Parts: sequence; structure tokens; C-alpha cells
Amino acid sequence: MKAWQMPELGDPWEKMTLSEVATPDLAEGMVRIAVEATDLNFADILQCQGNYQVKLAPPFVPGMGAAGRVLEVASDIDLEVGQRVVGPTVAPGGGYAEQALLLGEQVTKLSDAVDPLKAVALHVTYGTAWFGLHHRGRLQPGETVLVLAAAGGVGAAALELAKLHGCWVVAAAGSEQKCQVCRQLGADEVVDYDSEDLYERVMSLTQGRGVDVIYDPVGGRYFDIARRLVAWEGRILVIGFASGDIPNAPMNHALVKNYTIVGVHMGGYRQKDPSPFNACYGTLYEMLIDDQIHPLIDRVVGFENLPQALKDLSERRSKGRIVFTPT
Repeated sequence: MKAWQMPELGDPWEKMTLSEVATPDLAEGMVRIAVEATDLNFADILQCQGNYQVKLAPPFVPGMGAAGRVLEVASDIDLEVGQRVVGPTVAPGGGYAEQALLLGEQVTKLSDAVDPLKAVALHVTYGTAWFGLHHRGRLQPGETVLVLAAAGGVGAAALELAKLHGCWVVAAAGSEQKCQVCRQLGADEVVDYDSEDLYERVMSLTQGRGVDVIYDPVGGRYFDIARRLVAWEGRILVIGFASGDIPNAPMNHALVKNYTIVGVHMGGYRQKDPSPFNACYGTLYEMLIDDQIHPLIDRVVGFENLPQALKDLSERRSKGRIVFTPT
């Protein structure tokens, strides 16, 4: 089959090779699919570089999640050939290929009413936002929310879900073009942190109170700003570190302001307690079919343009999700 493969660790746009590779063997607990769509994740880049918490030994095909039609099912998995599914891939058979292996017990069945491009654009981004805002953050209608990197995949999803939950949302993004995307997504207020002082603007908007919930997929220096913007008894949701820098938190500051720092690792629930996924994806795919949520797709790329798309993602030159399709 045709696939992009990592023969060694490094930047994927430099190290990946496009070639014909052996179809990965189907083992117990797995499903083989004909890939229809795979979303590009910042975590894919980290994994290729060897910097992600889940380490893979080369050679492997990147792509942590994929959607497509079932071609083959292990005997212990209750799925049928021809069903459309979406879910996490199993190394070495990732999603940047014509075929991929998925974890059978962790896939979500998709009706033919669901566009596979929207399904993969939604799966990680809105799943992360749902786990962060609702399962971990206990978001309440009427609360105030600040979303960092709000024009990115997980940020745009959080913005939309928070607005649907009846919250007042400040979206922060870097560039006027990305800020315009946030306005189109329904943000109540937008801050361009490339040209505006994020702290001063948010404190002005909230009359010095700060916000109840901060959704932070960026980390680095923005976490330090975020902790000063969180209101009394607020929550900072730690989603990830797209800036590349993992921040440190002065605990005396959390004590004085009585705020909570909440870790959000959606993938960890796969091993610890997978039960929330049914509520998460049952809710999200129903909302997608009912046209309540609208996954933001920056572009769709094929095999030839995938390396450049990953580089663009790493350099923050995308809005929402980039989706790969092999057809």
C-alpha cells in the first residue's frame, strides 16, 4: 500500500518517505480500514520527533486517528466489513496511508450521514474540548471563558462548544486573519495577542475580574498570563503545550486566588476509564448531524502535499484542522 513512513525520528516534513509499504498485520483487538480521511495533529509532529509521551520506534506510519470503511476485523471485535468508523490508529499502521489499523474497542461507528472529513476534523479537537470543558472543567452556563489559540483546531472547537453552552467567550489568536475566523465562529470578544496586550485587554473587558475558565492549549509564556487572568475560584484547563515550552506554576498564586489547575489528557481515559467516550462522542456526532457544530477545516491535502501541510501546522500557518485524504 502507499504510505508516508518515518524511517527515523525527526521533523516529518524532512524525514518522511513516500513509498509502497507492506500492509500491517491485523492482530487481536484491531480493525483494518480503507482510509478516507486522517486529521493532522500537532501531537503527530511531536511523536515523529520523539517528543510525545507515547514513544514509537521507527519505522512507523504517522497519523494518530483515521476514518474509513472497515476492510477486515479481528475475531474478538464486533464490527462488520463495510461499516464506516473513526478512531485511534495502532502503530505501525497510522493514518497517513491508504490503509490503517484502528483499535477495535475504541472506534466510533459513523452513519453515512456523517462526512468522513468532518468526522476526523471533529474527533480529536471536539473530543478534547468536550473533555476539557465539560468532563474536567465542569463548565456552567453563564460563565466567562478565555480560549487561547482560538483559531486552531482544539481552540476553535472549545470556542464553539462554550458558546453553545451559554457562556461568554473571549477568543485570543495571533493575527487579524485568525481573529476574523474567531469572530465568524461566534466569539463575544476577540484579542489579537500579536498586536494587543492580552492581560490588559481581558482585564478591561471583565472590569478587572478576570475569567472563570481558561482553555490553554499553548502553554509557555501564555500560561503565566493566563494564571493572572483567572478569576477567584476559576479553573485553568491545561490542554497542551503548542508553544513548545512547558510552564511552571507558582503554587502560592493558586492558593491566594483559590483557582484550580486542571490537567486534560483525553487519551489517558482510554486506559484508565473509557466510559466517558460514549457520552462524549454520542453527544458530538448528534450535534454534527443536527448542524449545531461546524468543524473548521483549513484545507484538504493528498499524499504529495502532506509534508508541507505538517510544516505549516508546526509554524502555526493553519486555521482549524488540516485533513489528509489518500484519494
